Amino acid sequence: MSYKKAIYILPNDLLEKVQEYVDGEFIYIPRKSGNKREWGSRTSTRQELYKRNKQIYEDYLAGYSSQGLSRKYFLSLKSIQRIIREQKNSD
Repeated sequence: MSYKKAIYILPNDLLEKVQEYVDGEFIYIPRKSGNKREWGSRTSTRQELYKRNKQIYEDYLAGYSSQGLSRKYFLSLKSIQRIIREQKNSD
């Protein structure tokens, strides 16, 4: 998320009205419901996590223990167990 200076975006009268409520503070203005994007739609993070989770499951099927996978991928044991369960259910 990038920040925009309100002075360059908002009309002066609206900016003054906002300053009555929040003067010099950062505020978050959420998107309109029709403009919302899915998580990971602007980056490749979703695809990278999908590939990583598939690899974790393949390693598990190849005989790696959950504890070994936890150390290999720097994830908690609970996360590894969740990923294995999700991958098992998606097959």
